[in-house]
Amino acid sequence: MGNPEIKNWFTGAVIVEAGKYANIREAVEKSRANLSRADLSGADLSRANLSRADLSGANLSRANLSRANLSRANLSGADLSGADLSGANLSRADLSRANLYEANLSGADLSGANLSRANLSRADLSGADLSGANLYEANLYEAKNFKLHFQHCPQEGSFIAWKKAQGYLLKIVIPNDAKRTSCVINRKCRAEYVKTIAIFDLDGKQQKEGIEARGLHDSNTIYQVGRITKADKFDPDIFNDCSHGIHFFPTREEAEEWCS
Repeated sequence: MGNPEIKNWFTGAVIVEAGKYANIREAVEKSRANLSRADLSGADLSRANLSRADLSGANLSRANLSRANLSRANLSGADLSGADLSGANLSRADLSRANLYEANLSGADLSGANLSRANLSRADLSGADLSGANLYEANLYEAKNFKLHFQHCPQEGSFIAWKKAQGYLLKIVIPNDAKRTSCVINRKCRAEYVKTIAIFDLDGKQQKEGIEARGLHDSNTIYQVGRITKADKFDPDIFNDCSHGIHFFPTREEAEEWCS
């Protein structure tokens, strides 16, 4: 497609004038900071460099974006239904509320992407990297080959983790044989039981052994250095945010920032 003209698909106003660029790929690459609500339906943008592009609300339905670089791009509210995004780099892209119905995302890098409230129904996610992706309230109905590669915590072996308690921050160990799971809507994880190895006040001062900390939502759940604390029962469902299990975070910073 030569001498492209790109319009706002809501108002019809011209965003990129005809004749300014040789082809649609060049036009989009050069104008990527100003493509909000652009009509790019059916465009061939394969291998295009659209890193940090503003494509919020754009119409990219049936567009070819295979192997395109869309890292950190703003695609919030964009229509990507039927688009080919196979092998695309969408790491840390904002795809919140995007319509990805029947989109081909096979092999796409969606690590750290914001897919909250996105429509991924019938999308092909085979081989897609969803590690650290935010899937809060995403529609995954009949998504093809949806596999949970995003797990925030190790699935085998023991490891150090952190959790918030009433007035304290806890450094804990998830034992080797404790069941554990991550949640698709945030970074919070759950374990069947944990062992407390250090207790800090909220100013970061380590407390003496013998101090007891109580759970944020259950005062009957006690944490003490050297003590095993078990959940009343364990829910492995990755789509449940607040459910049965000992809640924790992979990093100290995330636990410190957790408000409730």
